[in-house]
Amino acid sequence: MDWVAIGPRISLPFSEKLPTIPVPYPIVSEPKDYIEITPNSPTSPAGEKAMSFWGHLEELRGTLIKCAITLVVFAVLIGYFMKEFNESLMWPMIKVQAEYPDLDLKLGTQSIMEVFNMIIQMCVLGSLALSAPFMLFFAGQFVAPALSEKEKRAVLPMCFSAFVLFFIGAAIGFFLLMPNTIRISIQLTNTFDYAFRWTVGSYFTTLTWLVVGVGGTFEFPLIIVLLVWLGITSTAFLRKYRRHAFVLVFIVAAIVTPTADPVNQTILAVMLYVLYEIAILASLRIEKRKQRL
Repeated sequence: MDWVAIGPRISLPFSEKLPTIPVPYPIVSEPKDYIEITPNSPTSPAGEKAMSFWGHLEELRGTLIKCAITLVVFAVLIGYFMKEFNESLMWPMIKVQAEYPDLDLKLGTQSIMEVFNMIIQMCVLGSLALSAPFMLFFAGQFVAPALSEKEKRAVLPMCFSAFVLFFIGAAIGFFLLMPNTIRISIQLTNTFDYAFRWTVGSYFTTLTWLVVGVGGTFEFPLIIVLLVWLGITSTAFLRKYRRHAFVLVFIVAAIVTPTADPVNQTILAVMLYVLYEIAILASLRIEKRKQRL
């Protein structure tokens, strides 16, 4: 009986005299849970394998778990060193109180749950602030394999700049604006001859609003640079509406600063406008690079 070759014929390259051997069944490779990509493929780096949908979900789950563990670890550390952490956050109050030694500015509580709310707020926001660099690193590890070299050169410096700008703004809010707010509040209270009955909740609410609010507003130059990079706006447009931007930063400063005093508003507005001018210079450099390409 003759064999009928229904599969590919396999030739032996080392001997031309040997006959070819028919294969009576097709060769079927085993199923794989990934898609093989050739090393020269333009859509992926050489030698890497594209992960399946479930593989991406697994990587995302691992990233979220690492972020959650980091948050819990810092929250536990803050809870363990609660007294020391509270003293560090009271620095603006202690600094201003030294200028008014005759005043009793000791904070109090007006409800049973106020101190518990303060502890929760301190642990949650403190752990978020301290774990932000680590979470940003974990997110970068998750996103980096999907980015090209050009995208990495643009995205990674932008993420680092966002982190630096936020902490610069938070430091300005803590070391400069918060003491000024307390100082102006003392002067106004003395002017109207009111009694000082400040509470823990009001202090930490004001501190959180200033630190987080100012840190967030310092991110707007990156938004401008990103819009220019995407081609949505241009430096010519930004220069044309400089006066409008000057008015807008004063409005934002009035919203962010909790008091109505012009000192903090002016300080913050001037800083924001300086960042606006820096964003224009950075956007101009980006436009020149795009024109060369």
